[in-house]
Amino acid sequence: MKNVTDSFLSLGYWPSAGSFGFNTDILATNPINLSVVFGVLIFFGKGVLSDLLDNRKQRILNTIRNSEELCGGAIEQLEKARARLRKVEMEADQFRVNGYSEIEREKLNFINSTYKTLEQLENYKNETIHFEQQRTINQVRQRVFQQALQGALGTLNSCLNNELHLRTISANIGMFGAMKEITD
Repeated sequence: MKNVTDSFLSLGYWPSAGSFGFNTDILATNPINLSVVFGVLIFFGKGVLSDLLDNRKQRILNTIRNSEELCGGAIEQLEKARARLRKVEMEADQFRVNGYSEIEREKLNFINSTYKTLEQLENYKNETIHFEQQRTINQVRQRVFQQALQGALGTLNSCLNNELHLRTISANIGMFGAMKEITD
């Protein structure tokens, strides 16, 4: 603390300048030095600084222009991609619709084919049953006819004498001959 007070006291012992004047020591004055340095820099550095700023401005403008061109190209590509996407989506929807209609058509064809096959099998079954019935009926008729014929022949053989037998055979042959003439 003593040092601080001593420094204030020492200020009081300085002799006053006594007159006002111009300081010719340029290096001793800061504002003048700075203004001179700034003046020299502005005078000589103005062109260089202007060129640097112009170059920087041109690079920024070129970068902006390139960015705008790239943005435009990207927008065009995006629009083309969107158009392709819409086209592909429409084709996919068309394939989906066609696929569903094709599936339905195939399903109906399969159902119709199966129905026709079942009808044919039913007809074959009915024809087979009818054929078997007719065959069975014909077999029964033949057996009944054979048995009736054997019974009639047995009765005729036991009841007929030779002369009656010969007349019956002649009459039947005559009848068969007349039937043959009618059918021819």
